[in-house]
Amino acid sequence: MTHNNAQTQGFRVRQPGLMTLIQDAGRFGKHGIGLTCGGPLDAEAFSWANRLCDNSTDVTALEVSFGGLILEAQINTRIAVTGAELPLSINGQAKEQWRSHAINAGDVIELGYATAGCRAYLAVAGGFHIEHSFGSAATVTRESIGGLNGGKLAPNDFLPCTAASANGCLVLPEQHRPTYDKRAHLRVIPGYQKHAFSDLQMARFFSSEYQTTDRSDRMGYRVSGPEIKPSLDGILSEGICHGAIQVPADGQPIILLNDRQTIGGYPKLGSMLSLDTAKLAQMTPGATLTFEAITIDDAHNLHLLTQRRNAVIEPLAC
Repeated sequence: MTHNNAQTQGFRVRQPGLMTLIQDAGRFGKHGIGLTCGGPLDAEAFSWANRLCDNSTDVTALEVSFGGLILEAQINTRIAVTGAELPLSINGQAKEQWRSHAINAGDVIELGYATAGCRAYLAVAGGFHIEHSFGSAATVTRESIGGLNGGKLAPNDFLPCTAASANGCLVLPEQHRPTYDKRAHLRVIPGYQKHAFSDLQMARFFSSEYQTTDRSDRMGYRVSGPEIKPSLDGILSEGICHGAIQVPADGQPIILLNDRQTIGGYPKLGSMLSLDTAKLAQMTPGATLTFEAITIDDAHNLHLLTQRRNAVIEPLAC
C-alpha cells in the first residue's frame, strides 16, 4: 500500500489479530441503497476510548474482536484501550486499560487475547485518518466497504494519524467501568408484530433462559433455547432496525446488530434496547441471556438517563 506525504506517520500493523476492524460511529442514511450501518458493536466502550484520548466520541478507532493485535508506532501520540479485558503491553511492559498512554515512535503496542468480554477498542489522539466510503470509515466486511480495503486489518497495513502531545493522560475511575461476565439481562421493546405471537409464546420467551451460540457475528447473534413459534410463516420483506429480534422457522431467535441486512422477512418479537446490545456483543458462545419487556417510554427514559450520567462523568488526569 502506498501513502502520500500526509500519511507517512501512524502505526504499522505487525499482527492484525483475529478480527480487527476500523470503525467510526457508523454509516447512516444509506439503507435506501442497501448499505447497513456498521460502527462499533459496543458503543459505550468505543466512546470512552475516544474520550480518554480527548477526541469527540465518533472519531475513527479500532474494534479488536478477541485480541491478538500488535502495532508498531511511527509517531509520537497517545492511545487508549477500553472494552473487553485483555493483556495490554507497550514495549513488553504491562499497562492498564481505560486510561490513555503516551506513545513514542518505535514503541510496540500489543493486545493479548480477551479473558472477559470479546470486543476491545483502541483509539488514538486525533483519530485514525481513513478515507470515507459513503460518508463513513466504518468497515462492513459483508459489503466490502469502509476501512482500508473493505475488510479486516492485515499484516503490514498502515494506519495514518497525526502527532499529538504526550501530555494530558486521562483515566476513567474503576467504579464507572463496565464489567463483562457470562450472564446478561436484556431489555426488549415489543414491536407491532408481537400479535403474531400468542400470549403463551411471549410468556415463554420472557420467562426463559437462552444461550449464545457460535453462530454469531457482527450481523447478529443466534441464541438457543425454548422454541418460539409465530402464527405467521413469514412476512413481506421490510426494513430492520438495530436490535430487532427475528424468529425464523426453527423457532430460535436471532438478534440483529450493526452489520445486519437492511430488509428481512421473518416475524419479529420486538427490538432490544440499543443500550443493551453492547452487553450482548461482549458475550462469547455459551453465555446465558434473559429478557425483559419494557415500553418505548421506558426506553426513552433509559436513554436520557444514560446520556445524562455519561455527560457528568469526567475522566481524571493521570
